[in-house]
Amino acid sequence: MTGPLTGLRVVELASLAPGPFAAMMLSDLGAEVLRVDRVVAAEPVSALPAAGLPDDPLARGRRSVAIDLKHSDGAATFLHLAAVADVVLEGFRPGVCERLGIGPAACLARNDGLVYARVTGWGQDGPLAHTAGHDIDYLAVSGALDPIGPGDAPPVPPLNYVGDFAGGGMLAVIGILAALWERDRSGRGQVVDAAMVEGAALLSTHLHGLRAAGGWPAPRGGNLLDGGAPFYRTYACADGRFVAVGALEPRFYAELLKGLGLTDAGPDGDDLPDQYERGGWPVLHQRFAEVFATRTRDEWARQFADTDACVAPVLDQREAPEHPHLASRRTFVEVGALLQPGPAPKLSRTPGAVQGPAPHPGEHTREALRDWGFTDADVTALLHSGAVATSP
Repeated sequence: MTGPLTGLRVVELASLAPGPFAAMMLSDLGAEVLRVDRVVAAEPVSALPAAGLPDDPLARGRRSVAIDLKHSDGAATFLHLAAVADVVLEGFRPGVCERLGIGPAACLARNDGLVYARVTGWGQDGPLAHTAGHDIDYLAVSGALDPIGPGDAPPVPPLNYVGDFAGGGMLAVIGILAALWERDRSGRGQVVDAAMVEGAALLSTHLHGLRAAGGWPAPRGGNLLDGGAPFYRTYACADGRFVAVGALEPRFYAELLKGLGLTDAGPDGDDLPDQYERGGWPVLHQRFAEVFATRTRDEWARQFADTDACVAPVLDQREAPEHPHLASRRTFVEVGALLQPGPAPKLSRTPGAVQGPAPHPGEHTREALRDWGFTDADVTALLHSGAVATSP
C-alpha cells in the first residue's frame, strides 16, 4: 500500500455498483478495504453473480470475509470490525442495517470516531426513501435525464455513469474524505448520507446556470451541449465509425473548418452561416455531415492530429487502451488477466495503485479476521457456528 490513504481501514458491506466503486477508489488510493460478503446455506455468495469474482474490476484491491449478518455472532463479528475501522461503507435500503443490529448507532456506540457512509438512491429520508429504484429513476427525478438525447426521441440514459458511479460512488468518496478531514479536528465520526438522486442533481449545476442565463433556450437536442450545435456533436464517417467534434470557441471552430476544407466567407467560400447563428445550425450540420462521410474515422483522426480543432475519434472499449495518449499515461492497467482503468487521479508523491484482483467471496475470512483482532480460537468458533464462512 503506497497511496495517500495508507493506514485507513474500511469495512465495506458488499452491494451493487456505487458502493463497490467507492470502495475500489478508496483501495486504489491506499486504504485497506475489507469487504463483507454474505453467507447463504453456509456458503459465501456475493450480492450479484457478476460481483466479487476475479474478473470484476469494481471488486479489486481488497480482501473478503463472508459473514452471516442474520446470525447473532455474525452481527457481533461485524460490530467488532467496525470498532477498529475508520470507515464503514454500506449500500442497503434505509433501515436494513438497523434491523440487522449493525446500523450507525450501534457502530458509533463502539467507535465514536467512525465515519459511517451510506449510499442509496433516494437518501435516508423523504417520501421515496424506502422505495426501489435504479440509476435511470434517480436521473429522471433529478432533472438530469430530460436534456439527454435527440429532440425527436425519448431521453437516452447515459448508461449508469451519472447516477451510480458519479452521483453515487464518487459522491460517497467525497463525503468520506470530508468527514475524515473534520474528524482530525473534532475526533468524532459521523454519518455520510450519499443519495444518488442528489448526486445526479449536483452534476447538473452548470446546466441550471446556463438555463438561468438564457444559454439553454431550446428543447432537448437543440442546445449548445446536447448535440444541437453542429460544432459539438458526433458525425458518422465513411467506414460507419464516428468522430466527436467539440469546437466550441471561435478559434477552435476556425481550425475545424480548415481541417474540413471549408471556409465561411469570401467569394470562393462555402457561404456558411455564422458559428453561433442558431437558425443556420441545420445547414452547418448537413454540410459537416457530408464532409465527414467522405473519409474513414482514422483518416479524420490523422487529419486533425496536432491541431486545436477539438476533433477526436470515438473509440470503443477495446480500442481506448491502445490510444497513444492513454497508453503513455498508463490510464489502463492489467490486473490479473484483465485490462481495466487504473487509479485516478494521479498524485506526484504518493501515487495510488491497484492492490490486486478481486477476491472470491470469503477468500480471506481466516487471515483477515486474525489481522483485525480475532484470535485463532475465535475464528474457529465462528466457522463452526456458521456465523462466518470461507471460500470453497
